[in-house]
Amino acid sequence: MDKRGGNPSHVAFLPFAFLKYNMAIEWTPDRVKTLMALWAEGVSTLEIGRRLGITKNAVVGKVHRLGLPKRQSPINSTPRTPCASKPAGPVRLKPQYTVPPTKDMVKMEELSSGMCNWPEGEPGTEDFRFCGQQSLEDKPYCAAHCARAYIKGTRDRGRARVA
Repeated sequence: MDKRGGNPSHVAFLPFAFLKYNMAIEWTPDRVKTLMALWAEGVSTLEIGRRLGITKNAVVGKVHRLGLPKRQSPINSTPRTPCASKPAGPVRLKPQYTVPPTKDMVKMEELSSGMCNWPEGEPGTEDFRFCGQQSLEDKPYCAAHCARAYIKGTRDRGRARVA
């Protein structure tokens, strides 16, 4: 709607972002014919929507309900081949750390700074314990639990190779 309260006749000339859409679209026979003609010409759903003053999704829905022939997606579906100029980096395996046995675990009262804070068991039960092994510097966990708790992102891995 424009400032005067009516539907603007110049809606086709407005930028797409300024169009206001009527959520209940009336598909008159003329609009359906226009849609079918534009679809047969291969016009994109976005452009059809612009020309009819409706959303792209409304166009897609109506095309589906009319049973019009499907078209190939404009998105390239062929898998990209890896760039030959980049050499494959070495495969690095994570070091395997062994988690301490349950008998070495400590209760909350026995836990102190410098000990691993990795919880085991259900909080509030008698079996609830903490790892208690020597924690890594500036970390709350031992080496084994740090390996489980902290996962390097792909950006971090790339920086590690460069360094």
